[in-house]
Amino acid sequence: MGVRMKRDIHPKGYRKVIFEDATSGSRFLFGSTVATKETDAWENGATHPVVKIEISSASHPFYTGKETVVDTAGRVEKFKRRAAQAKR
Repeated sequence: MGVRMKRDIHPKGYRKVIFEDATSGSRFLFGSTVATKETDAWENGATHPVVKIEISSASHPFYTGKETVVDTAGRVEKFKRRAAQAKR
């Protein structure tokens, strides 16, 4: 007995999307409505839209047990600058 999804409950544009972790290179296939123009082939050869994400369970220290520093686009420096300006 298979599980069936209810009809007509998902928003328009709902389809399978590949989420690619830029830190670890891991890829996940989930249903989503996120807008993207890039596509790529999944493991079975089917083509799906791709969204690149900065961090996921494959690279987050909470899930991996490894402590790493991820500083994309100088976020730490931006935070320090804003904190210094707030003190003035």
